[in-house]
Amino acid sequence: MSDPLLALSPWKSPEVTSWGRLPMNAVDRRTGAHSLDGDWRFQLLPAPDAPVGGAWSSAAVPGVWTMQTVPGAVDLPQYLNIRMPFPEFPPLSPDANPTGVYEREIDVPADWAGRRIVLQVGAAESVLLVHVDGRPVGVSKDSHLAAEFDLSAVVRPGRRSVLRLTVVKWSDASHIEDQDHWWHGGITRSVLLYATDPLHLADVSVRASAEGELRVDCRVRDAGGALPEGWYVTGELDGPDAPALAQDAAFDLANAEEERVSAFLGEARLHARVPDVRTWTAETPELYGLTVRLHRVDGSVADASRHRVGFRDVTIVGRDLLVNGERIFIRGVNRHDFHPLTGRTVTYEDMRADLVLLKRFGFNAIRTAHYPNDPALYDLADEIGFYVVDEADIESHDHAHEIADDPRYLNAFVDRVSRMVLRDKNHPSVIVWSLGNESDYGANHDAAAGWVRRHDPTRPLQYEGAAKRGWADPDVASDIACPMYAPLEDCVAHAVSGRQTKPLIQCEYSHAMGNSNGTLADHWAAIEATPGLQGGFIWEFWDHGILQSVNDGRPVGRGGAGLYDNGVAAPGYRWAYGGDFGEKDHDGAFIADGVVLPDRTVKPVMYEHRELAAPLRLQGFRHEGLVLSNHQHFRGLEWLAGEWELSLAHGGTLTAAADLPDLRPGESAVVPPPFELPADGGEAWLTLRVTTAEDLPWAPRGTEVCAPQVRLRAAEPAEAPAVSGRVEIDAEGLLVHPLLTVSPTLSLWRAPTDNDELGGMALRWRTWGLDALVRKLLSVRQEGDGVTVLSEYAGTTGVVRHRQVFTPVEGGVRVDEQAELPEEFDDVARVGTAFETVAGLDLLEWFGQGPWESYPDRSGGAPVGHHRVPVDELFTPYLRPQESGGRHGVRRFTLSAPDATGLAVTLDEPRQVSVTRFRAEDLTAAAHHDELVPRAGCVVHLDAAHRGLGTASCGPDTFPSYLVAPGVHRWSWTLRVL
Repeated sequence: MSDPLLALSPWKSPEVTSWGRLPMNAVDRRTGAHSLDGDWRFQLLPAPDAPVGGAWSSAAVPGVWTMQTVPGAVDLPQYLNIRMPFPEFPPLSPDANPTGVYEREIDVPADWAGRRIVLQVGAAESVLLVHVDGRPVGVSKDSHLAAEFDLSAVVRPGRRSVLRLTVVKWSDASHIEDQDHWWHGGITRSVLLYATDPLHLADVSVRASAEGELRVDCRVRDAGGALPEGWYVTGELDGPDAPALAQDAAFDLANAEEERVSAFLGEARLHARVPDVRTWTAETPELYGLTVRLHRVDGSVADASRHRVGFRDVTIVGRDLLVNGERIFIRGVNRHDFHPLTGRTVTYEDMRADLVLLKRFGFNAIRTAHYPNDPALYDLADEIGFYVVDEADIESHDHAHEIADDPRYLNAFVDRVSRMVLRDKNHPSVIVWSLGNESDYGANHDAAAGWVRRHDPTRPLQYEGAAKRGWADPDVASDIACPMYAPLEDCVAHAVSGRQTKPLIQCEYSHAMGNSNGTLADHWAAIEATPGLQGGFIWEFWDHGILQSVNDGRPVGRGGAGLYDNGVAAPGYRWAYGGDFGEKDHDGAFIADGVVLPDRTVKPVMYEHRELAAPLRLQGFRHEGLVLSNHQHFRGLEWLAGEWELSLAHGGTLTAAADLPDLRPGESAVVPPPFELPADGGEAWLTLRVTTAEDLPWAPRGTEVCAPQVRLRAAEPAEAPAVSGRVEIDAEGLLVHPLLTVSPTLSLWRAPTDNDELGGMALRWRTWGLDALVRKLLSVRQEGDGVTVLSEYAGTTGVVRHRQVFTPVEGGVRVDEQAELPEEFDDVARVGTAFETVAGLDLLEWFGQGPWESYPDRSGGAPVGHHRVPVDELFTPYLRPQESGGRHGVRRFTLSAPDATGLAVTLDEPRQVSVTRFRAEDLTAAAHHDELVPRAGCVVHLDAAHRGLGTASCGPDTFPSYLVAPGVHRWSWTLRVL
């Protein structure tokens, strides 16, 4: 007999979004449910209509089969950004269509007799077919929302049944799940079995305003169809001062007719007013516990639902997005569900670690790119405090224009958006609904928007694709102008144009691919200074590197814990990106574009963001004091503690306790300086190290929150005087020094960053020949005890004249350099000096910005001070090897061995310095870090000028002020032996 589910061919029909699936609701059934997670019998078929037969293997649920070793079957991850992984046009999918069949026995408890029995599949990618004992139960699409099915008619309490879940990888739905991440297949979230009374809560909707008004709408259903007489609902808020909830007179107290109709329809409303309510915001995530109970006529409880309620309002007034009446800044990040060992499957602990890390680095908002995340994430956002833009599982990037108005996909658009809203509507953290991502704009979006506006008028909508009609158009589905990667000057111009009609909050900006996020500080300076601009969401949180065995080329999977540390994979393993699993069509390392590495090790940009989001700011002197400002929206400084730190260029570091003033949001105060400056300390910088004053859900007491800094005294110009002595220069005009294995030469090249490659700069540099300059010695001239060396460095299209003047000074040599770049070299990577040291100099100590990596357009998070880091820890292991490990604003440094011998370098002014184990050509030639062989000595760069990083891999390049221009560049430095 043919299977009716297979006969339906749901993977070929966009009009079919489900069959036999229960309506989505916001009643949380996780508590008390029976988990079906674990190892299931598994077969991977070549197509959905292929017969099941032969030997079974096993697969973990939840989990994607693309990350698990399945004997006799291979279907590996594939990464594409825009292009679909198959050539068929929507709604078609390929005949070769991997299909996973999961099977296990389920034992239904005997005491569930007479109850309603429901299966919940947390998520399956991309079409789910459900059978019990061979009988068809239902179908679901949407790879990122749960599907529930009533099994009451197909299982027997006290008996064992066989549950089969068939997951078809490719379908018509794949065309609207064309998101920028790995393609997988499998059951990605938990599978549960639960039971309810036949009389049950079908849905609960909670609305809680900042004024303390609470409204709870309940929908009641009975498995038998007609509702019994006399049922009623009650509600209870936690807390000694919480008021009782009363049933609304409009439903059952006003008159008998309304009461009869309401009961017949299965609707009830509870309401209460909470005096002196503690409101919810991302800064103050106050939550009340709410229990809703459904009673039978005799008062016994048939069903109950537990919720956490946050009292808050979200409104748009003019061009401002307001929370509880206050204009807020959105310091957001886009977040995918990702784990380097399990792909799309993440645990509660994983999600909590994500949010705790983001909170510690100043983020207050998450966009669930580009689909609804696991339900636990919203619980955590409510608790820890994040604003959430909840995004529907819709992206049709490759065929966006065709699908946006295609009526065959109308049901799918409305289904996906409405089910997201129905699931997540009770979370105070969700402040904006998003209709999806990069799917053009058409009637299907407007239809989905219309449903949302009718069902939930309490939240605004956004959709980036509506920007095609202009940021100010009031007649589109988006209440917020939410462009992606818009040039900052365009955003500012729009805000000051007088034509702005809605808030401007970029849904994506500051693309974090590789060594990136340049000009982030410039963006936030403009955002904070320009009414109408309210922030945005960095792209993105994760580098999606999958841990791969170099030996067999497969994902390591769940057994890989412990095979990586601090962003680095163990020997024999590497972080895989597009193309590493043998796929011909891929988009390479574009998948590695997050602010953290695949193991959640933070990239240096996180420290930059932390300072830009600092709740407490420190400014220079005013009226003989220092200005402290509270830059929060809703709370004071009582949760913070501080310590002053004075860094003296010539006098070490002093510390003193800081007594923080009592400042309400937006207030400032002048405080006296904590130290008297020593007369002979040289350049002086004052830092306020701000930490948590108490244990918080996201940080233990003493966790550093920010470290604002001001300069108290500038450096005095100083030059090492010449002394009698001898500088040794070889026949090639190169410095001979006992601690150098490669003499100082001119460098204009850096190992291209991802921004350099994708933005086209690296191609120009190669065209000019900057990666292979040919040095020609012109002259060596002795002048007293000094030596002047003139050279030319020829590229393929231009010649750079370079002069080095070597002068003996006490303990070493001063090098004065000049490079003259021709006009055609109008944007180079760097102008500076490169040399290499002997082995054994393994510790770098410096006075300048640090301790983490910084560059000219990404240096706000690196305070000036005395820093000390082992050389092997200076390098940032971006997934694709590239320029890394630089420190901006370095004044002087030493490289030393364990016995304190080594060399010291003093620079004429703050310069860009890098010290690593790799030459630029080493990094340029490698695709992965397992291909790199560290050099025994140190490779040192001293740059007179270094190009900014920008974000040109996807978005604007750095600003003109951070480019390295042609013309004459001068710099000097002194090299001494310790």
